[in-house]
Amino acid sequence: MPGTAIIGLQWGDEAKGKIVDLLTEQHDIVVRYQGGANAGHTVVTDGKKFKLSLIPSGIFRSHVQCVIAGGVVLNPSSILQEISSLLAQGIKIGSNLMISDRAHVIFPWHSIADRLLNNIGDSEPIGTTLRGIGPCYEDKLGRSLAIRVGDLYKPDLKEKIKHIIGVKNQLLLELTNRCNKTMDMTNPIAELNPETIYKEYAGYAEQLRPYVADTTNYLLNAVDADKRILFEGAQGALLDIDHGTFPYVTSSNSSSTGIFSGSGVPFYFLKKVIGIAKAYTTRVGGGPCPTEQDNNIGQQIRDRGNEYGTVTKRPRRCGWFDAVAVRYSARLCGISTLAIMLLDVLSGFDTLQICTAYEIDGQRLNYFPSQIDDLRKVVPVYETLSGWKEDISAITKYNDLPFNAKCYVKRVAELIGRPVEIVSVGPDRRQTITSTLSE
Repeated sequence: MPGTAIIGLQWGDEAKGKIVDLLTEQHDIVVRYQGGANAGHTVVTDGKKFKLSLIPSGIFRSHVQCVIAGGVVLNPSSILQEISSLLAQGIKIGSNLMISDRAHVIFPWHSIADRLLNNIGDSEPIGTTLRGIGPCYEDKLGRSLAIRVGDLYKPDLKEKIKHIIGVKNQLLLELTNRCNKTMDMTNPIAELNPETIYKEYAGYAEQLRPYVADTTNYLLNAVDADKRILFEGAQGALLDIDHGTFPYVTSSNSSSTGIFSGSGVPFYFLKKVIGIAKAYTTRVGGGPCPTEQDNNIGQQIRDRGNEYGTVTKRPRRCGWFDAVAVRYSARLCGISTLAIMLLDVLSGFDTLQICTAYEIDGQRLNYFPSQIDDLRKVVPVYETLSGWKEDISAITKYNDLPFNAKCYVKRVAELIGRPVEIVSVGPDRRQTITSTLSE
């Protein structure tokens, strides 16, 4: 059976976890292939809410093998806390979880560098979660100061940590001197003792040992065995390091382009890509968001959708659906079908708006600009649709949706150029309409 991928088409937080959880019933393996503990996926089952950052959302299905692949950057403390929390809630975690020995490890110096870099200069902050994700990816690309999960079990780990701290000491002190004076960090690595960190991470390694494996080999064998594999994207395509709204992006390829490098699975295996998009737009952190409504409408959407970060708790910036942005990411990711999430949040509005194009200096633009300065200048061109008053959270069939709700979904499909396969009307598994528009 060909592989399937779940990709967010906006700036993250599209409720991908729910769809992954639903589709794992039809798959043998779920793979997380990029990002780190900066992601937050929420799964609601029978009214019980689970929050995940690193562990694939397939963990709630007993028959599914969950894989954290080599493209992920791993904070050992974070994943151990996540495992402990899930075990305490009665979720089985054992041989059904595999962690790549190729995944890179986040250390305390990465988090310190993240805080320092976020406070250098006077420009708008990128919006990092300050969890050391970016600096860890920097060390991965730089190679000489990187430590992978497999390195935690090597006899020279203590000496390697000692060497890296010696180098980081100089780099972090220089960053401190350049940092905004508002930060109280005169000696940011004074607490970084090589012996202490070695013992801490050696302890983490022993706790993680049962899960660590060569996941690339495992997945290649799974491909040969025609296993059903589901790839779970983190963040969203507009945060892709190469193709997103740079520099206000994440540090990995969060579009479908990252699947193959992050997991090691060959490109020909992936045959279906489901694009996940909210029925409106949200963004966290810095960077332009053309349809943002910094007004009562935006606050209404935020309150109705509980738009606060799963990981950071930060309030999300909210606005109308941006079809220009989603059409771009759908084409970039090779989307087969769409899942429209949180449609229920839009119930109660008299009218709704969809951005169908941009204008820059009076000229119409039908594509998503590559340069951030151009995106800052765009003026959304809106199309107004009639809203609906009915509560749709209990509806399970597409044809039972209010007429105006169906018109809204149909118009989104037309503007993106992809059929809608799934409509979500609430956080629970049961609050899902799995019907196409032709039904």
